[in-house]
Amino acid sequence: MPLMLAAALGLAGCSGQGRGDFFKLRVGGDATATGEEQDRETIWDLFTDQDDPNTTVEVNRYIWNAALDVLSFLPIEAVDPFSGVIVTGYGTPPGGGRPYRAIIYVRDPALDARSLQVSLMTRSGPVSPDTVRAVEDAILTRARQLRVADSKL
Repeated sequence: MPLMLAAALGLAGCSGQGRGDFFKLRVGGDATATGEEQDRETIWDLFTDQDDPNTTVEVNRYIWNAALDVLSFLPIEAVDPFSGVIVTGYGTPPGGGRPYRAIIYVRDPALDARSLQVSLMTRSGPVSPDTVRAVEDAILTRARQLRVADSKL
């Protein structure tokens, strides 16, 4: 008897129009009533790689290059241009005695202050917000200089 019940449930789960109709998610009303075909997803779409291959994360190249230029005294530990992250090791600025470490996050393609996030730290902890702001201003100023120089070509 339990075998018959399992077989009946298995057959009921397989019924429908076409393969896998049991797991289909219907969006909106009835597609046949309007005459339009709607996009539908199945549970099997979780196991396929159907992401848009043309989707890219964009970062502003002027801010990116300016950050590398302004903080060139710091050794680079990790760089990910696709997500816009630059991680540096500890380094001492020219004329300074205190080693710094930086994490730079360029998160937008616009040449704007909101596109840049800088985190500075010393071996004893984070630095003052004024120092971080000064470094961000230096990076943004250099980025604007690079853009002006690029537009003159």
